[in-house]
Amino acid sequence: VQLQACGGGLAQTGGSLRLACAASGLPFSTYSLAWFRQAPGKEREFVGAINWRGGSTHYSDSVKGRFAISRDNAKTTVFLQMDGLKPEDTAVHYCAARHSSSSGTLQYSRYYRYWGQGTQVTVSS
Repeated sequence: VQLQACGGGLAQTGGSLRLACAASGLPFSTYSLAWFRQAPGKEREFVGAINWRGGSTHYSDSVKGRFAISRDNAKTTVFLQMDGLKPEDTAVHYCAARHSSSSGTLQYSRYYRYWGQGTQVTVSS
């Protein structure tokens, strides 16, 4: 199983970036997907998640209304559209996957089995 994240980079405050995470080696349509991020010196935190059916999304309060997560099962890819970027969004962003049969809330990283390598997002003030 591989999760390959891309799309990070440098943006200005108020700008936008779109992250993508391509999955391979797993039955993508039966997995819920999430994005987490980790800033230097801080713990990894939940950003957003989309359930395996794609009909339900969840966001942290810090990104709600600015970020949107979506998935394309045909392309086995999950996306994170980030608008209204702020300097505090600066972090390495990770995608993660968990099977639909997994229990536990979507916001907790310990319930995700597969992880991508991370992509750096830097927002300048």
